[in-house]
Amino acid sequence: MRILVTGATGLIGAELVGRLLLAGHAVIPGARNLEAVRRRWPALDPLEIDYAAPDPDTWTRALRGVDAVVNAVGIFREQHSQHFDALHVKGPAALFAAAAAAGVGRIVQISALGADPSAATGYLASKGHADAALAAVPVEAVVVRPSLVFAPAGASTRWFARLAALPLTPLPGGGRQPIQPLHLDDLAALVLRVLEMPSPPPVVDAVGPQALTLRDYLLEFKRGLGLPRGFLPVPVMLARVAAGVAVRLPGSLVTPDSLRMLEAGSVADAAPVTRLLGRPPRPAPRFFDPAAQLRLGAGARLQWLVPLLRYAMAAMWIATALVSAFVFPVAESLALLARTGLTGSAAQLALYGAAALDLLLGIALLVPRWRTWAYRAQIALVAGYTLIISVFLPEYWAHPYGPVLKNLPLLAALVALHELDRPRWTT
Repeated sequence: MRILVTGATGLIGAELVGRLLLAGHAVIPGARNLEAVRRRWPALDPLEIDYAAPDPDTWTRALRGVDAVVNAVGIFREQHSQHFDALHVKGPAALFAAAAAAGVGRIVQISALGADPSAATGYLASKGHADAALAAVPVEAVVVRPSLVFAPAGASTRWFARLAALPLTPLPGGGRQPIQPLHLDDLAALVLRVLEMPSPPPVVDAVGPQALTLRDYLLEFKRGLGLPRGFLPVPVMLARVAAGVAVRLPGSLVTPDSLRMLEAGSVADAAPVTRLLGRPPRPAPRFFDPAAQLRLGAGARLQWLVPLLRYAMAAMWIATALVSAFVFPVAESLALLARTGLTGSAAQLALYGAAALDLLLGIALLVPRWRTWAYRAQIALVAGYTLIISVFLPEYWAHPYGPVLKNLPLLAALVALHELDRPRWTT
């Protein structure tokens, strides 16, 4: 079959393109960023699908001779120019109509468990509107409604791993919320099955073999990745307040809507999935194979350890600046500077200039765009301080509190942060 997969550069779309190619199908990757598609699959001829700027006439011409369309475009939250109405509703509806006009035989819509036009959250409501738009098109349609999808490269999976890696993992409401996670491999196999079978069901709830509580799911992460086992129950009201704050952070998956969906639960009967796959889907304990452990394990720890070290480093530089300028006796500081050859106004300038520089470097660590350069400046500054002290104040190397020796682990920590703490805008 010739199959168009929209959202081909996304998590689910990319997995589907690979799975369909392995099964021998001719695939047309659809995406907004065609260069990203060509880099990944140079032998394929992509189609530009930009739901923010629908082009039904071009799509209709391009879809002639195509047997099936899979819509795998989706965002979990709105931000910047990405809006549910465009990406989940109007864009897909235009593509569905174009596919029907071009004579496409089957459309598979990747929706979400709980999708409904009257849902309380924008994500589920917009998915529900798209499902309704597909039902109104004269073409054979299948709506696949996944529960929580486990994928080592997925943002939600990495977020769960990050939570599980905390010494005390917070559990809103004690973690009693029911979920039924499905592995991405099983979701891709399920979509391949409904594309290939003669008469697929119109709606498939794509869920794992059994329901788990949120606590049990996070415990599987802890077991599978060898993470600490501690939990910290958080009252629901406090979790809602935290979600209201976290939603302001770019890319955060903790939002009032996500908490609302979590509280509503995401479970369904797994028997239809088992029948379609010809086997039970993979249970959560088997998600953590060696590949998943390699991809998630160290990264999960670094996701909270790196910010912890960054904020500690920022606090150190800012506190050093304030102590140097306002707390430590100025006369003693000037006496030390005199031993390096700085006296009078030059010493005053060096003292308060160094304090101002320390303050600036500490603040720079809190600004993503400045962070990498701040680490480099701090490495150079600590190395410079160490050299100057070694030349003019060598006795500090033998000081019982090790004020200069401590520069060695400090330099190592700064080098590690420079390599590990890459702001999202640079990657």
